[in-house]
Amino acid sequence: MADAVLKLARLHDGPEIFHSIQGEGISAGVPSVFVRASLCNLHCRWCDTDYTWNWEGTPWEHERDGEPGYRKFKREDWILEIPAREVAEQVASFPCLQVILTGGEPLLQDEAWLTMIRCLLRKNPAYRFEVETNGTLVPSAELDAAVHQYNVSPKLENSGNNTQLRCNADALAFFARSPKAWFKYVISSKDDLAEVDTIITRHAIPHDRVLLMPEGRDEETLQQRRLWLADTCRDHNFRYSDRLHIQLWGSRRGV
Repeated sequence: MADAVLKLARLHDGPEIFHSIQGEGISAGVPSVFVRASLCNLHCRWCDTDYTWNWEGTPWEHERDGEPGYRKFKREDWILEIPAREVAEQVASFPCLQVILTGGEPLLQDEAWLTMIRCLLRKNPAYRFEVETNGTLVPSAELDAAVHQYNVSPKLENSGNNTQLRCNADALAFFARSPKAWFKYVISSKDDLAEVDTIITRHAIPHDRVLLMPEGRDEETLQQRRLWLADTCRDHNFRYSDRLHIQLWGSRRGV
């Protein structure tokens, strides 16, 4: 039987697998191994991993479209297909048991991730797995049993995705019921806050599991937004999330 294959983002001459610290969400600051999936079912206009979905010939807009030299990505140049067992070997080469499945949208590759996870658990049952997801897909029961934490980032109107694409009531209900799920909303302006309130009320998302994070890929933009957003989190009892990796290293890959 053929091994399950993961479609991963390319970084230099290999897959985007790296050892760093988590920069966002409830696990910020925790040393982690990141494995970045290619492919996504959404197309956020401010996405900083647009090389996982913004392919040549697609109609989607991105905020960098006006930058000199920016162009859509050639799909075959930016995806590596690697057997899940080989991915597990690469992950195991790092002295770290915290593994974050990120993307793109990892839950598009449910079965292959499960193969990788099982390989790692055979090596060491102390491995811990987090999944970063846009909250539009429901994981299989088998994958759900293996995952320790979901970092769910439902997209708002500011992402440029239409409501039908970015809001899946069944998926949001699944994550709202899961004690493993934390919800992180990317905030561009104060106008986004009413939309967050509507979503968490409509889908019964626990208020104490909601984090608000400023949108931005440079320190100047983040500083402008974090000041009023931190006040908002304090006044409305939301958790605040910054983007620690941007503060430390800027908008770079593999860190």
